[in-house]
Amino acid sequence: MSNYSKTSIQPGPRTELHDTLALTGAEVSINTIPAGGSVPFVHAHKENEEIYGILSGSGKMVIDGEDVALKAGDWLRVAPPAHRQMFAAPSEAIGFICIQTKAGSLENFTATDGFLC
Repeated sequence: MSNYSKTSIQPGPRTELHDTLALTGAEVSINTIPAGGSVPFVHAHKENEEIYGILSGSGKMVIDGEDVALKAGDWLRVAPPAHRQMFAAPSEAIGFICIQTKAGSLENFTATDGFLC
């Protein structure tokens, strides 16, 4: 049995990697919203925080009624109960990665979980 999973994705509006990579501790999606478009709904979560990495373009996220400007290179964490909706700029698409994980679940990170083999 292999200790890794690998996939290759094609450009598209949304690709979820949960099933493809057999993820057990996070949900990861790669997303593109066309110029002038948006996620078609406002949403929140019960337990999961979301981490957004803006890969290309620009836009905004409305979080609890506040506009947060976003551009390539920005990273944003959104707490579970926050109401959120993503929008692309009128003149360009926005590409982003979204990582969901249970808030408060990180017990170790590289410096404390990793070891030399």
